[in-house]
This record gives sequence, structure tokens and C-alpha cells, in this order.
Amino acid sequence: MKVDKEILEILKDLLYINAIIATELVRITENTASMAGKPETKVAKCSEEHQKLNEQIIKLVKKYKSTLANILENHVLPH
Repeated sequence: MKVDKEILEILKDLLYINAIIATELVRITENTASMAGKPETKVAKCSEEHQKLNEQIIKLVKKYKSTLANILENHVLPH
């Protein structure tokens, strides 16, 4: 199946935008759990899992938007 180059670029852009949304939602979830007074051990365990999810999201983005993936990686992973 041949994919139109313009459509392929649009899909790559959408992947990047969705990756931003996904990583920010992970951060919002962590912040909300902390603000809601969830036990620190539970929040810490989730943070480890969220970090792994963020790493996987960035890995997927790197396949298609490598230069922009670096920006996302530098913003998300140090948190």
C-alpha cells in the first residue's frame, strides 16, 4: 500500500501532538494524586511506572519525528 507523502507527514505530526498530550496527562495524574493526599508509597510506585510509559512514548516518537522527540525527551524525562 502506497501512502501519500503529505498524509504520512500529517500522521507523524499527529503522533507527536498525541505524545505531548499523553506525557502531560501522566504528569497531571501524578500531581492530582499528590494533591489528593494519596499515600506517598503509592504515588512513588506510580511515578516509576509513569516514567516507563513516558520513555516508551518518546521511543515511539523517535521512530517518526526524531528531532522533535529530543525536545519532548528533554522536557519530560527530567521531571
